[in-house]
Amino acid sequence: MKHLLAMTTLSLAALTMGLAGCGGTKTGEEAAPAPKFVTIQGHDLIKPDGEKLFIMGTNLGNWLNPEGYMFRFSKTNSGHFINEMFCQLVGPDFTAEFWKQFKDNYVTRQDIRFIKSTGANTIRLPFHYKLFTDEDYMGITGRQDGFARVDSLVEWCRESELFLILDMHDAPGGQTGDNIDDSYGYPWLFDSEASQQKFCDIWRAIADRYKNEPVILGYELMNEPIAPYFENVDELNAKLEAVYKKGVAAIREVDKNHIILLGGAQWNGNFRPFTDSKFDDKLMYTCHRYGGPATKEAIQGFINFRDSVGLPMYMGEIGHNTDQWQADFCQVMRDNNIGYTFWPYKKVDGSCFMAFKAPAGWDELVVKFSEAPRGTYAEIREARPDQAAARQAMTDLLEAVKLENCVKQEGYINSLGMK
Repeated sequence: MKHLLAMTTLSLAALTMGLAGCGGTKTGEEAAPAPKFVTIQGHDLIKPDGEKLFIMGTNLGNWLNPEGYMFRFSKTNSGHFINEMFCQLVGPDFTAEFWKQFKDNYVTRQDIRFIKSTGANTIRLPFHYKLFTDEDYMGITGRQDGFARVDSLVEWCRESELFLILDMHDAPGGQTGDNIDDSYGYPWLFDSEASQQKFCDIWRAIADRYKNEPVILGYELMNEPIAPYFENVDELNAKLEAVYKKGVAAIREVDKNHIILLGGAQWNGNFRPFTDSKFDDKLMYTCHRYGGPATKEAIQGFINFRDSVGLPMYMGEIGHNTDQWQADFCQVMRDNNIGYTFWPYKKVDGSCFMAFKAPAGWDELVVKFSEAPRGTYAEIREARPDQAAARQAMTDLLEAVKLENCVKQEGYINSLGMK
């Protein structure tokens, strides 16, 4: 596979930055012992000390891949929809500064320490591919800050003794075809050689940077591929494994250490498209589930697939339910050796580890504008509220999302049984 990618797509800086904190040695120094990584043993994950790792933790959703419902938006439900709405509301310059401060405030070292205090051992990081390109994203145009953000998180996780899963939640072209992947309404990734090349090149760059980093448990190649809405869903499903193989091959050119996680089609729920389940010696699988009964029978299909391939299965996303349901289902997962990271860590109102409160004016100004008709410039002008008030509401949100201003969801956390 050729590795060529225009610098307008993947920044030279991203490809050439040093492997800070990733096990490199200086000339003339004695080589450090080779780092050890989480490994696979049948259905189990094994920590470097030889003990079993049963994944328990949370997802840092909304931090590096904004989703509308976590701000109380409904129609404006994906990253580029939200950015467009903010630009219409308060202008592009204010929006760019908002995003930069949002990323600084939403997840910090203190948040990671708090997650550790709950009994968690693993964090899943959903990220947008644009964080590793020169495309306009979350307030930056060119030389994106993806590696800087992940470097900081790796350092914080190392300090708190947490493992980290890197999850490409939004892939080039879109892998889902819904708001989940911030796409344009179709999983173009599977029909586009250019998008697949970009997908591989980004993963290769990420893997090259973190190939010697044992804090990272593994790389999750894409999130919830192929929504069920499309008439050609079977045709798309048939392409999934081939695209996964391309991504794995790109990573293995530079990193033979880390586990690679593969999710099923249709919301990480359909594993029938896999016909060559052990094409790499460090693979595991990841499923998702929201709602339904909290019983073993509800996930028997996942268990059957896990048992048939003899590899670990882990519940990457679950949540948005009652505390009792979560407690019951966590017991089911523990009984059946399926680890879990609940979704999400932080959002407005609750159903998470840490809830933030919408500030004064948020619903009346920002949410109302997000729901208003904005299909023409006349409609945008008609719907736009007072600028000073709207900007104040957005500024106040930046304070509201800070850990010290959030509300710990005791019942939610206790229901996960992580202590």
